Amino acid sequence: MRRFGAWPAWAFMALFFALPLAALLPEAFGDGGSAFARLFGNPLFLGALRNTLALGLAAGAVSALVGACIAIELARQSPSRRQWMMTLLGLPLAFSGLVIAYGFILAFGRAGFVTQLLAGLGGDPAVIGSWIYSVSGLGVAYAYYLIPRVALSLYPVFANLDLRPVQAARTLGASRARAFWDTVVPEVLPSVLSNACMVAAIAMGTYGTALALVGTQLNILPLMLLAQVSDGGSDFAVAAALSLVLMVVCVVVMGVGDVFTRRRERNAGH
Repeated sequence: MRRFGAWPAWAFMALFFALPLAALLPEAFGDGGSAFARLFGNPLFLGALRNTLALGLAAGAVSALVGACIAIELARQSPSRRQWMMTLLGLPLAFSGLVIAYGFILAFGRAGFVTQLLAGLGGDPAVIGSWIYSVSGLGVAYAYYLIPRVALSLYPVFANLDLRPVQAARTLGASRARAFWDTVVPEVLPSVLSNACMVAAIAMGTYGTALALVGTQLNILPLMLLAQVSDGGSDFAVAAALSLVLMVVCVVVMGVGDVFTRRRERNAGH
């Protein structure tokens, strides 16, 4: 295992990262990198980049906040109750983005059963059912399957949290909120921020949910890339350049999360 145990991981990286990247680089940087000039000259590019960052960071922040609260609640439950709660949390992770999008449409769309229930109370179904097709609706759909990722990832952090500093702060006269803020928050904040960056990067690269909910109405990088590689697209060099830009954006966001993780590990070592 010491000699050959890492080979499957290296083979996986070679097949699904190194080889696709090696195929993209010559295509994107051919003709002196003119594909990047055409991409950056596209009037839709900067708006797509801005919308992608805003949507991903917002979905990541909401998912991290709600997921952390759920993780705290999981850590407080009895083992039997915690088991079925974790099972329910894992259900959204079993569905693809398209299935989740259609589920939201059936529930909250213009003809969805939730929309019809609210319409029966006097609401306008055209108004109530339109929000799911907006940026905010897409963010909620993203959070639906990102929150369980954060909660299940943060649960061990809160389950193994040393509560003695909290008890010591309470003994010294600190309020419950002040003790939590001064002792627990500094301990768990790097993990929460790291998970926020991870799910933000996932949201930035997702296109199935966005395609099903908003189609091409929303200008984000994944849908812009999809338009380049679809039947109507012909400039594959620009598609390769856009793929690299999207990869760099996601890697940078995840790298920021890695910085928080390493800082927590260094603090734990000291």
